[in-house]
Amino acid sequence: MISSATLTVALVALAVDALIGWPEALFRRIGHPVTWLGRLIAALDRRWNRGGHRVLRGALAVAVVLATAVAPALLLTAALIERPLGPVVLGVLAWPLVATRSLYDHVAAVARPLAAGDVAGARAAAGMIVGRDLPERPAPIARAALESLAENSSDGVVAPLVWAAVAGLPGIAAYKAINTLDSMIGHRSPRHLLFGRVAARLDDLVNLPASRLTALLLLLASAPAGGRAARIVWRDAGRHRSPNAGWPEAAMAGALNVRLSGPRSYHGVETAEPWLNGAARDPGPRDLLAGLRLYRRAIVLLGLALAAALLT
Repeated sequence: MISSATLTVALVALAVDALIGWPEALFRRIGHPVTWLGRLIAALDRRWNRGGHRVLRGALAVAVVLATAVAPALLLTAALIERPLGPVVLGVLAWPLVATRSLYDHVAAVARPLAAGDVAGARAAAGMIVGRDLPERPAPIARAALESLAENSSDGVVAPLVWAAVAGLPGIAAYKAINTLDSMIGHRSPRHLLFGRVAARLDDLVNLPASRLTALLLLLASAPAGGRAARIVWRDAGRHRSPNAGWPEAAMAGALNVRLSGPRSYHGVETAEPWLNGAARDPGPRDLLAGLRLYRRAIVLLGLALAAALLT
């Protein structure tokens, strides 16, 4: 149930991450909670993803990872929630599970060299955030980075904060565990088609509200182009291969009046994905910079919404 305490957790986590992100020196020293979970998931994948009953084994892996992430969060919440400044402390503990600053920095690392004409540098930076094959041309690089920005606005920022607002530190810990599981074992490869099925379906479920909310935030942030963008979302969001990613991606495509998604290749294998806002032009360096400005405005709107809910 949403309360002033859980709203405080979400707002503090957003504010701290927006200000400082996760410092590189801290990452080098202790890693990151997602990398800690990643090591556990990788170990379970190696040991349990074999033999029969792969779906059941994958479900058990999901349960183990969720318990590992949520149990400490529940204990910390029980110990701190009623104390003075307890929700603030819990918000600081939730801060590493929000990717507001790192998402901006990673996409900006593509946008800056691309705007300066350094296509090779932009391609190398884009390769750090997307898994597809990237030709050394501005349009495919800008398109890949914009899609990553739109999708991860939901997965990396809005969804964690939604679940923090709903259930505090346990909520954001559970979401991040599910999202990390999906990113590691939820894909449709021969190895993970069965073992990762529960993780993938659960990730689709927990991301459903945030993906729609992210689209709404991008539409509101894109005024006066919001009306056109809303029509694109309504028409095209459902065409995406993902039940959730199409919403923020279609909103981004409509707001910037560019086309996103569409055909791409992975390890030389072409996939025929449908276009979002397919009649529009390909994005370029200026569109990527505009997408970053749109992202900033959307996150400010989210912060204002959390603050308004806390004050009412």
